[in-house]
Amino acid sequence: MKAVGVVVEYNPFHNGHLFHVHQAKKQFDADIAIAAMSGNFLQRGEPALVSKWARTKMALAAGVDIVFELPYRYATQHAEVFAEGAVSILSAAGADILCFGSESGDLETFKRTIAFLAENDDRFQEKIRLYSAEGNSYPKSIALAFQSLFPSENFVDLSQPNNILGMHYMQAILRQESPMEAQTITRKSSGYHDEYFASATIASATSIRKALFGAAGEMEAIRQYVPESTYSYLIQYKREYGGFHSWENYWPLLKYKLMQCGPDEIKEFYEVEEGLENRLIAAASTANTFQQFMEAIKTKRYTWTRLQRVCLHILTNTRKKQMETSKRTADYLRLLGATEKGRAYLNYRKKDFSLPVISRLSAFSGPDLELDIKAAKIYALAQNGNSQEKLLAEEFAQPPIMRS
Repeated sequence: MKAVGVVVEYNPFHNGHLFHVHQAKKQFDADIAIAAMSGNFLQRGEPALVSKWARTKMALAAGVDIVFELPYRYATQHAEVFAEGAVSILSAAGADILCFGSESGDLETFKRTIAFLAENDDRFQEKIRLYSAEGNSYPKSIALAFQSLFPSENFVDLSQPNNILGMHYMQAILRQESPMEAQTITRKSSGYHDEYFASATIASATSIRKALFGAAGEMEAIRQYVPESTYSYLIQYKREYGGFHSWENYWPLLKYKLMQCGPDEIKEFYEVEEGLENRLIAAASTANTFQQFMEAIKTKRYTWTRLQRVCLHILTNTRKKQMETSKRTADYLRLLGATEKGRAYLNYRKKDFSLPVISRLSAFSGPDLELDIKAAKIYALAQNGNSQEKLLAEEFAQPPIMRS
């Protein structure tokens, strides 16, 4: 059976994702699609709209055949580490192809860009340090550094988020000497960060979340942009758990943490750089909402995403020593769900996987899994009463979701 791998968050699963999965299977003649999907907290340092279990149901209903969890250690990291973890999971699961969406859509330009950067790595890294020292964010510094090298050919635009991720996927495949082949599909219509609907059927996950959390908060407003199965699962989740997850739900917990920790302790949390701890404490003492807090701490040097990741690691009590940056590959494959085709693939190929498959928490232990469990517990705290208890119980009692 031929397997195509995708790296996803599905926050939530929408029509653009549906196009990507179907095209990935069709164009590359794959029997199944395997997703490495972020857990309850995401790469931009924010809580997922709905739990990983609800998002697994959305994925399986719309064409994905196997969903493995991308552990917190990788899911909440900058692009390079995020890509390394995802590639290690898909490679271990025997995926023949990693298919990613990109603004470029041209694999040859990615190959030329990677080769160019390999030949000019010392100058490139020096330029990144220079632009970072001038107060630019890391993503901005990468884009400026690349432009400053005056490439004479047609290369990938490294100011675009999905192009950056795609480049890191391909570099990770090379570094890990994975037998996977990389392929890319052009993203349709909507930009990654677009906040407003710009098409009749395709919208970014950002614009969908904005509509759900808007003043009206009407579900009907997003209906045309998501598969019917996603729409149904979102309604069901809202009814069962009392609402969706956003940073505002966690703000009282974060504020308490910042107010009761001293600067020296805050410095120990992952991604907190020297001097930032005082800014965090000062802003927490006056902000009434997470939005106010973020606006108070935002600077030219730190992107909103980077600061949200800092806040997330403080919220989850994740220290620098727990996120050792030299560790770039996963230790296990946590199975969240599979279709009938996916189960057939697992039965046929599992013995050849290079990592153990976990379907029960009691079957495995390790620091990465402990981080995932802790993150799941904190994720549940946004809800009240029975909803919180149910979310907590799911982490330990929910078996992989099976769909025919």
